Amino acid sequence: MIIKNGQVLLFEEGGFVKRDILVKDGKIVKIAESIAEAEAVEDGGEVIDAGGRFITPGMIDAHSHICISEEGMGAIADDCNDYSEAVMPYLETIDGINPFDLAVDTAVRAGVTCACVCPGSDSVVGGICSAIQLKGNVAEDMVLQRKAAVKCSFGENPKRAGYGFKTRMGNAYLLRKCIEDAIDYKHRKEEAEKAGNYFRTDIGMENMLLLLDKKIPLHAHVHRADDVCTAIRIAKEYDLKLVIVHCTDGISIVDYLAKHDYPVILGPTMYPRSKLESMSRSFETAGVLSKAGIKICITADHDVTPIYYLSVYAAQSVRAGLDELEGLKAVTKNPAEVLGIDDRKGELAVGRDADIVIWSKHPFDYDTKVEKVYMEGRDMTE
Repeated sequence: MIIKNGQVLLFEEGGFVKRDILVKDGKIVKIAESIAEAEAVEDGGEVIDAGGRFITPGMIDAHSHICISEEGMGAIADDCNDYSEAVMPYLETIDGINPFDLAVDTAVRAGVTCACVCPGSDSVVGGICSAIQLKGNVAEDMVLQRKAAVKCSFGENPKRAGYGFKTRMGNAYLLRKCIEDAIDYKHRKEEAEKAGNYFRTDIGMENMLLLLDKKIPLHAHVHRADDVCTAIRIAKEYDLKLVIVHCTDGISIVDYLAKHDYPVILGPTMYPRSKLESMSRSFETAGVLSKAGIKICITADHDVTPIYYLSVYAAQSVRAGLDELEGLKAVTKNPAEVLGIDDRKGELAVGRDADIVIWSKHPFDYDTKVEKVYMEGRDMTE
């Protein structure tokens, strides 16, 4: 198909510019000021006149519980937190994903096409996060990165979960111990392989090796400033890739955050201050951190706040001081990079998947509407 006459979001051009987009076999193959209709029609393709409407890539939420905390189903369908142990690196969200979560269709129709599904925050180590596209009837068909990150938590959630340790000191110790166990496991595995001896695989430790080898990051649930600093302290001690999730108190330590190259996933912000850790939550945080040079993503943290209002949360951040282009990046390009799926998602560019959203007005206008959503070239709004 060809989408013609749209205002297309191109980050290298600094925003929206008039362009045509040619899609073949689910991929973007050409973006130009003008593309002849014959290039699509000759293959039996469709020509869509966007008529000056705004066109973006599909939005991405870098931290979500969609498909594991199922909407409208109550506790019976909530597989977000497993309360068996404090440290469970052997759990994977893919084993709890229900593609038929009611929130999926609503999210896609609102322009959200991908999400990183994470375990909940009541465990010190909750398990493995998976990056998925919100399309498909089978979890494997949805997965973009099955093992996208190791989820860990600091602060009030693991403190109140009651695993024996009920202090921040105790929970930091449990994370360090898990990492040390993984270092020991790696050494013993290497020695066994050298000697040609049998070595029993430990699923959780194998997941932790991905973290130690910097193949995947640690996604750290942290709200309060001191917890953010503890997450950074431990990441530096063990030379880990780190993604800071929530970062509610980020403004108070922005200079410290700016000294480190750790991306931040901000939010949720549009909800009541439900606990002490969230007292400082503000839409202004995104702009302050971004202007300090910190890469930010904006999250709904579904089902804490609905994922299908992701564009609204970004718009509110822009209203509170975030640069508009950075606001658009925070729900597209930046999450794709943080999740390691930027070779396919996050931008309108040649070679990327044709995840395309057509808006009636600018995505941040209060009365804009999503008119069409394509995922890999398929119309999802029919």
